[in-house]
Amino acid sequence: MNFSLLKKLLPGLIPLFIFILADEIWGTRVGLYVALGTGVGELVYYYIKDKKIDGFIILDTALLLVLGVVSIVLENDIFFKIKPALIELILLVVIAFSLWGPKNLIMAMSRRYMGEMNLDEGQERMMRINMVVMFWITAVHILLVLWSAKYMSSAAWGFISGGLFYILFGIYFGGLWVFNWFRSGKIRDEEWFPVVDEEGAVIGRAPRSVCHDGRSKLLHPVVHLHLFNREGKLFLQKRSLKKDIQPGRWDTSVGGHIAPGESVEDALRRETLEEIGLKNFAPQFIHKYVWESSRERELVFSFLTVSDDAPVTDPVEIDEGRYWAYDEINRNLGKDIFTPNFEHEFQLLKQNN
Repeated sequence: MNFSLLKKLLPGLIPLFIFILADEIWGTRVGLYVALGTGVGELVYYYIKDKKIDGFIILDTALLLVLGVVSIVLENDIFFKIKPALIELILLVVIAFSLWGPKNLIMAMSRRYMGEMNLDEGQERMMRINMVVMFWITAVHILLVLWSAKYMSSAAWGFISGGLFYILFGIYFGGLWVFNWFRSGKIRDEEWFPVVDEEGAVIGRAPRSVCHDGRSKLLHPVVHLHLFNREGKLFLQKRSLKKDIQPGRWDTSVGGHIAPGESVEDALRRETLEEIGLKNFAPQFIHKYVWESSRERELVFSFLTVSDDAPVTDPVEIDEGRYWAYDEINRNLGKDIFTPNFEHEFQLLKQNN
Protein backbone atom coordinates (compact mmCIF):
# COMPACT_ATOMS: atom_id res chain seq x y z
CA MET A 1 0.00 0.00 0.00
CA ASN A 2 1.27 3.49 -0.79
CA PHE A 3 2.54 5.23 2.37
CA SER A 4 0.64 8.44 1.52
CA LEU A 5 -2.60 6.48 1.33
CA LEU A 6 -1.80 4.60 4.55
CA LYS A 7 -1.20 7.92 6.31
CA LYS A 8 -4.68 9.04 5.25
CA LEU A 9 -6.36 5.85 6.46
CA LEU A 10 -4.44 5.39 9.74
CA PRO A 11 -6.53 7.83 11.87
CA GLY A 12 -9.64 5.75 11.21
CA LEU A 13 -7.90 2.64 12.58
CA ILE A 14 -6.75 4.28 15.82
CA PRO A 15 -10.02 3.58 17.75
CA LEU A 16 -9.58 -0.14 17.03
CA PHE A 17 -5.98 -0.10 18.32
CA ILE A 18 -7.10 1.84 21.41
CA PHE A 19 -9.85 -0.70 22.09
CA ILE A 20 -7.47 -3.67 21.82
CA LEU A 21 -5.14 -2.06 24.37
CA ALA A 22 -7.90 -0.86 26.75
CA ASP A 23 -9.75 -4.19 26.54
CA GLU A 24 -6.66 -6.01 27.79
CA ILE A 25 -6.28 -3.59 30.71
CA TRP A 26 -9.86 -2.74 31.79
CA GLY A 27 -12.15 -5.12 29.93
CA THR A 28 -14.61 -4.84 27.04
CA ARG A 29 -17.02 -2.26 28.49
CA VAL A 30 -14.35 0.25 29.57
CA GLY A 31 -12.34 -0.47 26.41
CA LEU A 32 -15.41 0.40 24.32
CA TYR A 33 -15.91 3.71 26.15
CA VAL A 34 -12.24 4.66 25.71
CA ALA A 35 -12.25 3.72 22.01
CA LEU A 36 -15.47 5.66 21.33
CA GLY A 37 -14.06 8.68 23.16
CA THR A 38 -10.92 8.43 21.00
CA GLY A 39 -13.04 8.31 17.84
CA VAL A 40 -15.07 11.36 18.84
CA GLY A 41 -11.89 13.21 19.80
CA GLU A 42 -10.37 12.44 16.42
CA LEU A 43 -13.46 13.69 14.61
CA VAL A 44 -13.31 17.00 16.48
CA TYR A 45 -9.54 17.36 15.94
CA TYR A 46 -9.65 16.72 12.19
CA TYR A 47 -12.74 18.91 11.76
CA ILE A 48 -10.89 21.82 13.41
CA LYS A 49 -7.71 21.06 11.48
CA ASP A 50 -9.12 20.33 7.99
CA LYS A 51 -12.57 21.96 8.22
CA LYS A 52 -14.24 18.69 7.20
CA ILE A 53 -15.52 15.48 8.76
CA ASP A 54 -13.46 12.36 8.10
CA GLY A 55 -15.90 9.72 6.85
CA PHE A 56 -13.51 6.82 7.48
CA ILE A 57 -13.23 7.69 11.20
CA ILE A 58 -17.04 7.86 11.43
CA LEU A 59 -17.37 4.47 9.70
CA ASP A 60 -14.80 2.78 11.92
CA THR A 61 -16.15 4.33 15.13
CA ALA A 62 -19.77 3.47 14.24
CA LEU A 63 -18.89 -0.12 13.42
CA LEU A 64 -16.95 -0.33 16.67
CA LEU A 65 -20.00 0.97 18.56
CA VAL A 66 -22.46 -1.47 16.95
CA LEU A 67 -20.33 -4.57 17.45
CA GLY A 68 -19.28 -3.46 20.93
CA VAL A 69 -22.88 -2.94 22.06
CA VAL A 70 -23.89 -6.33 20.61
CA SER A 71 -21.00 -7.96 22.45
CA ILE A 72 -22.00 -6.33 25.78
CA VAL A 73 -25.75 -7.03 25.45
CA LEU A 74 -25.21 -10.67 24.53
CA GLU A 75 -22.30 -10.96 26.96
CA ASN A 76 -20.33 -12.57 24.18
CA ASP A 77 -17.39 -10.80 22.61
CA ILE A 78 -17.30 -13.06 19.55
CA PHE A 79 -19.22 -10.45 17.53
CA PHE A 80 -16.71 -7.79 18.37
CA LYS A 81 -13.74 -10.04 17.71
CA ILE A 82 -14.79 -10.68 14.12
CA LYS A 83 -14.90 -6.93 13.41
CA PRO A 84 -11.34 -6.80 11.95
CA ALA A 85 -12.25 -9.70 9.68
CA LEU A 86 -15.36 -7.87 8.48
CA ILE A 87 -13.34 -4.73 7.73
CA GLU A 88 -10.72 -6.77 5.89
CA LEU A 89 -13.46 -8.57 3.99
CA ILE A 90 -14.52 -5.20 2.57
CA LEU A 91 -10.90 -4.57 1.57
CA LEU A 92 -10.74 -8.04 0.01
CA VAL A 93 -13.82 -7.35 -2.11
CA VAL A 94 -12.35 -4.01 -3.27
CA ILE A 95 -9.06 -5.70 -4.25
CA ALA A 96 -10.88 -8.52 -6.06
CA PHE A 97 -13.08 -6.05 -7.94
CA SER A 98 -10.01 -3.98 -8.87
CA LEU A 99 -8.18 -7.06 -10.15
CA TRP A 100 -10.96 -8.84 -11.98
CA GLY A 101 -13.76 -6.30 -12.31
CA PRO A 102 -14.40 -3.57 -14.89
CA LYS A 103 -12.72 -0.78 -12.85
CA ASN A 104 -9.62 -0.53 -10.68
CA LEU A 105 -11.13 0.90 -7.49
CA ILE A 106 -7.79 1.02 -5.67
CA MET A 107 -6.30 3.23 -8.37
CA ALA A 108 -9.38 5.44 -8.26
CA MET A 109 -9.10 5.80 -4.46
CA SER A 110 -5.36 6.50 -4.73
CA ARG A 111 -5.99 9.31 -7.21
CA ARG A 112 -8.39 10.90 -4.74
CA TYR A 113 -5.47 11.43 -2.36
CA MET A 114 -2.50 11.74 -4.72
CA GLY A 115 -3.90 13.29 -7.90
CA GLU A 116 -3.61 11.84 -11.38
CA MET A 117 -1.07 9.03 -11.62
CA ASN A 118 0.51 8.15 -14.96
CA LEU A 119 1.96 4.65 -14.79
CA ASP A 120 3.86 2.96 -17.58
CA GLU A 121 3.23 -0.66 -18.52
CA GLY A 122 5.90 -2.00 -16.17
CA GLN A 123 4.58 -0.02 -13.20
CA GLU A 124 1.01 -1.17 -13.87
CA ARG A 125 2.20 -4.78 -14.02
CA MET A 126 4.05 -4.40 -10.71
CA MET A 127 1.01 -2.79 -9.11
CA ARG A 128 -1.16 -5.70 -10.23
CA ILE A 129 1.32 -8.22 -8.78
CA ASN A 130 1.26 -6.35 -5.46
CA MET A 131 -2.54 -6.35 -5.48
CA VAL A 132 -2.64 -10.12 -6.02
CA VAL A 133 -0.26 -10.61 -3.09
CA MET A 134 -2.37 -8.24 -0.97
CA PHE A 135 -5.47 -10.25 -1.87
CA TRP A 136 -4.01 -13.55 -0.64
CA ILE A 137 -2.39 -12.08 2.49
CA THR A 138 -5.69 -10.45 3.42
CA ALA A 139 -7.67 -13.64 2.71
CA VAL A 140 -5.36 -15.75 4.89
CA HIS A 141 -5.44 -13.13 7.65
CA ILE A 142 -9.27 -13.07 7.66
CA LEU A 143 -9.32 -16.83 8.21
CA LEU A 144 -6.78 -16.49 11.05
CA VAL A 145 -8.85 -13.75 12.72
CA LEU A 146 -12.01 -15.86 12.55
CA TRP A 147 -10.18 -18.89 13.94
CA SER A 148 -8.59 -16.92 16.79
CA ALA A 149 -11.91 -15.23 17.66
CA LYS A 150 -13.53 -18.63 18.20
CA TYR A 151 -10.79 -20.85 19.55
CA MET A 152 -7.96 -18.71 20.96
CA SER A 153 -7.39 -16.37 23.90
CA SER A 154 -8.08 -12.63 23.78
CA ALA A 155 -4.35 -11.93 23.84
CA ALA A 156 -3.74 -14.24 20.89
CA TRP A 157 -6.71 -12.72 19.03
CA GLY A 158 -5.39 -9.21 19.76
CA PHE A 159 -2.02 -10.05 18.20
CA ILE A 160 -3.47 -11.87 15.21
CA SER A 161 -6.13 -9.26 14.43
CA GLY A 162 -3.76 -6.33 14.85
CA GLY A 163 0.00 -6.70 14.74
CA LEU A 164 0.17 -9.84 12.61
CA PHE A 165 -1.58 -8.10 9.71
CA TYR A 166 1.17 -5.46 9.50
CA ILE A 167 3.92 -8.00 10.11
CA LEU A 168 2.76 -10.05 7.10
CA PHE A 169 2.65 -7.00 4.85
CA GLY A 170 5.95 -5.78 6.31
CA ILE A 171 7.65 -9.08 5.44
CA TYR A 172 6.36 -8.94 1.86
CA PHE A 173 7.16 -5.30 1.16
CA GLY A 174 10.46 -5.54 3.06
CA GLY A 175 11.45 -8.49 0.90
CA LEU A 176 10.35 -6.58 -2.18
CA TRP A 177 12.46 -3.60 -1.15
CA VAL A 178 15.54 -5.83 -0.66
CA PHE A 179 14.95 -7.47 -4.07
CA ASN A 180 14.64 -4.09 -5.80
CA TRP A 181 17.74 -2.82 -3.98
CA PHE A 182 19.86 -5.69 -5.28
CA ARG A 183 18.27 -5.40 -8.73
CA SER A 184 18.92 -1.66 -8.91
CA GLY A 185 22.60 -2.30 -8.14
CA LYS A 186 22.78 -4.75 -11.03
CA ILE A 187 20.92 -2.38 -13.35
CA ARG A 188 23.30 0.50 -12.52
CA ASP A 189 26.15 -1.50 -14.07
CA GLU A 190 24.24 -2.06 -17.32
CA GLU A 191 24.34 -0.15 -20.58
CA TRP A 192 21.63 2.54 -20.54
CA PHE A 193 19.64 3.80 -23.53
CA PRO A 194 17.75 7.06 -24.00
CA VAL A 195 13.96 6.60 -24.20
CA VAL A 196 12.36 8.71 -26.94
CA ASP A 197 9.01 9.53 -28.50
CA GLU A 198 8.30 8.72 -32.15
CA GLU A 199 9.75 12.07 -33.24
CA GLY A 200 13.05 11.30 -31.52
CA ALA A 201 12.71 13.68 -28.56
CA VAL A 202 14.32 12.22 -25.43
CA ILE A 203 11.77 11.65 -22.64
CA GLY A 204 13.84 9.51 -20.27
CA ARG A 205 16.29 6.64 -20.12
CA ALA A 206 16.29 2.97 -19.18
CA PRO A 207 18.72 0.04 -18.81
CA ARG A 208 19.29 -2.36 -21.70
CA SER A 209 17.62 -5.29 -19.89
CA VAL A 210 14.39 -3.32 -19.48
CA CYS A 211 14.34 -2.08 -23.09
CA HIS A 212 14.92 -5.64 -24.35
CA ASP A 213 12.74 -7.57 -21.90
CA GLY A 214 9.85 -8.00 -24.37
CA ARG A 215 7.37 -6.35 -21.97
CA SER A 216 8.21 -2.68 -21.50
CA LYS A 217 8.62 -1.98 -25.25
CA LEU A 218 10.27 1.34 -24.37
CA LEU A 219 11.09 3.14 -27.60
CA HIS A 220 14.85 3.74 -27.89
CA PRO A 221 16.90 5.14 -30.81
CA VAL A 222 19.34 3.23 -33.03
CA VAL A 223 21.37 4.03 -36.13
CA HIS A 224 21.72 1.88 -39.28
CA LEU A 225 24.19 2.35 -42.12
CA HIS A 226 23.98 0.60 -45.50
CA LEU A 227 27.43 0.45 -47.08
CA PHE A 228 27.53 0.10 -50.87
CA ASN A 229 30.62 -0.28 -53.05
CA ARG A 230 31.01 1.32 -56.47
CA GLU A 231 29.57 -1.81 -58.11
CA GLY A 232 26.30 -1.34 -56.26
CA LYS A 233 26.75 -4.33 -53.94
CA LEU A 234 25.63 -4.06 -50.34
CA PHE A 235 27.90 -5.02 -47.46
CA LEU A 236 26.18 -7.15 -44.78
CA GLN A 237 27.43 -8.39 -41.43
CA LYS A 238 26.68 -11.77 -39.88
CA ARG A 239 25.69 -11.23 -36.28
CA SER A 240 27.74 -13.00 -33.63
CA LEU A 241 26.25 -16.17 -32.16
CA LYS A 242 26.80 -14.54 -28.76
CA LYS A 243 24.24 -11.81 -29.49
CA ASP A 244 21.05 -11.90 -27.43
CA ILE A 245 18.91 -10.81 -30.41
CA GLN A 246 18.95 -12.56 -33.82
CA PRO A 247 22.31 -14.37 -33.38
CA GLY A 248 23.90 -15.85 -36.49
CA ARG A 249 21.77 -13.95 -39.03
CA TRP A 250 22.92 -11.51 -41.71
CA ASP A 251 22.09 -7.93 -40.92
CA THR A 252 22.56 -4.28 -41.88
CA SER A 253 26.14 -3.14 -42.60
CA VAL A 254 26.21 -1.22 -39.32
CA GLY A 255 23.66 -1.10 -36.53
CA GLY A 256 23.89 0.15 -32.98
CA HIS A 257 22.23 2.02 -30.14
CA ILE A 258 22.54 5.72 -29.55
CA ALA A 259 24.02 6.47 -26.13
CA PRO A 260 22.45 8.98 -23.70
CA GLY A 261 23.49 12.51 -24.67
CA GLU A 262 24.92 11.37 -28.02
CA SER A 263 23.79 12.85 -31.33
CA VAL A 264 22.54 10.67 -34.18
CA GLU A 265 25.54 11.45 -36.40
CA ASP A 266 28.07 10.92 -33.59
CA ALA A 267 26.47 7.56 -32.82
CA LEU A 268 26.54 6.60 -36.51
CA ARG A 269 30.25 7.39 -36.84
CA ARG A 270 31.13 5.67 -33.57
CA GLU A 271 29.22 2.49 -34.45
CA THR A 272 30.64 2.44 -37.99
CA LEU A 273 34.20 2.72 -36.69
CA GLU A 274 33.61 0.04 -34.03
CA GLU A 275 31.88 -2.49 -36.28
CA ILE A 276 33.56 -2.17 -39.69
CA GLY A 277 36.51 0.18 -39.09
CA LEU A 278 35.33 2.83 -41.56
CA LYS A 279 36.39 6.39 -40.70
CA ASN A 280 35.97 8.59 -43.77
CA PHE A 281 32.53 8.34 -45.31
CA ALA A 282 29.68 10.65 -46.28
CA PRO A 283 26.40 9.38 -44.79
CA GLN A 284 23.15 10.11 -46.62
CA PHE A 285 19.97 10.07 -44.51
CA ILE A 286 17.28 7.78 -45.94
CA HIS A 287 14.41 7.58 -43.45
CA LYS A 288 13.32 7.27 -39.84
CA TYR A 289 10.84 4.64 -38.72
CA VAL A 290 9.66 2.62 -35.69
CA TRP A 291 10.58 -1.07 -35.70
CA GLU A 292 8.87 -3.38 -33.20
CA SER A 293 9.79 -7.01 -32.55
CA SER A 294 8.82 -9.46 -29.83
CA ARG A 295 11.72 -8.14 -27.74
CA GLU A 296 11.82 -4.38 -28.25
CA ARG A 297 10.75 -1.17 -30.00
CA GLU A 298 13.37 0.89 -31.81
CA LEU A 299 13.33 4.27 -33.49
CA VAL A 300 15.63 3.60 -36.46
CA PHE A 301 17.63 6.36 -38.14
CA SER A 302 18.72 4.83 -41.45
CA PHE A 303 21.61 6.05 -43.64
CA LEU A 304 23.53 4.87 -46.68
CA THR A 305 27.00 5.59 -48.01
CA VAL A 306 29.16 4.53 -50.95
CA SER A 307 32.80 3.60 -50.39
CA ASP A 308 35.40 1.20 -51.75
CA ASP A 309 37.39 1.19 -48.51
CA ALA A 310 37.66 -2.38 -47.27
CA PRO A 311 35.57 -2.96 -44.12
CA VAL A 312 37.42 -4.39 -41.10
CA THR A 313 34.88 -6.20 -38.94
CA ASP A 314 34.96 -6.47 -35.16
CA PRO A 315 35.24 -10.22 -34.33
CA VAL A 316 33.46 -9.70 -31.00
CA GLU A 317 30.37 -8.17 -32.62
CA ILE A 318 30.45 -9.82 -36.07
CA ASP A 319 31.20 -13.39 -37.14
CA GLU A 320 31.88 -12.38 -40.77
CA GLY A 321 30.99 -9.80 -43.41
CA ARG A 322 30.84 -9.61 -47.19
CA TYR A 323 29.23 -7.79 -50.12
CA TRP A 324 25.95 -9.08 -51.56
CA ALA A 325 24.39 -8.33 -54.95
CA TYR A 326 20.73 -7.24 -54.92
CA ASP A 327 19.56 -10.33 -56.80
CA GLU A 328 21.38 -12.62 -54.34
CA ILE A 329 19.62 -10.91 -51.43
CA ASN A 330 16.26 -11.16 -53.21
CA ARG A 331 16.69 -14.92 -53.74
CA ASN A 332 17.30 -15.50 -50.03
CA LEU A 333 14.55 -13.35 -48.52
CA GLY A 334 12.16 -15.17 -46.20
CA LYS A 335 14.55 -18.09 -45.59
CA ASP A 336 15.69 -17.15 -42.07
CA ILE A 337 19.04 -16.03 -43.43
CA PHE A 338 18.56 -12.31 -42.74
CA THR A 339 17.17 -10.54 -39.69
CA PRO A 340 13.51 -9.50 -40.02
CA ASN A 341 14.55 -5.88 -39.46
CA PHE A 342 17.00 -6.01 -42.39
CA GLU A 343 14.42 -7.62 -44.69
CA HIS A 344 11.99 -4.82 -43.83
CA GLU A 345 14.60 -2.14 -44.41
CA PHE A 346 15.80 -3.76 -47.64
CA GLN A 347 12.33 -3.23 -49.12
CA LEU A 348 12.58 0.45 -48.17
CA LEU A 349 16.02 0.61 -49.74
CA LYS A 350 14.70 -0.75 -53.05
CA GLN A 351 11.94 1.87 -53.04
CA ASN A 352 14.53 4.65 -52.64
CA ASN A 353 16.87 3.34 -55.37
